[in-house]
Amino acid sequence: MSEEKKLGELFNDTGQDLDEETLFVVSQTFKALSDPTRIRILNLLCTGEHPVNEIAETLNLSQSSVSHQLRFLKNLRLVKYRRAGTTLYYSEDDVHVMNLLKQAIEHAAHH
Repeated sequence: MSEEKKLGELFNDTGQDLDEETLFVVSQTFKALSDPTRIRILNLLCTGEHPVNEIAETLNLSQSSVSHQLRFLKNLRLVKYRRAGTTLYYSEDDVHVMNLLKQAIEHAAHH
């Protein structure tokens, strides 16, 4: 099967426009991946679960900034959390988006 045919099967090859909900979700996903701080957070979460304070310390960011970005990512269901006492532990929640991020990082490494 040709590479072009494979891509056509992945995308909307019926010639019809995408519905509004799909357009919105795709645009919000790319919006999430367009911010350097969110990319850094997601990249760290690729390594496993981390508490907010550790994310902030590792990335040299304020806890407030990290919490704000995590809230944005959680609303898009790109990350999830679990509570242990008063500590929130965050992890990835969308393997598709994490794969997209990994591919983008690999692509950037080749340039």
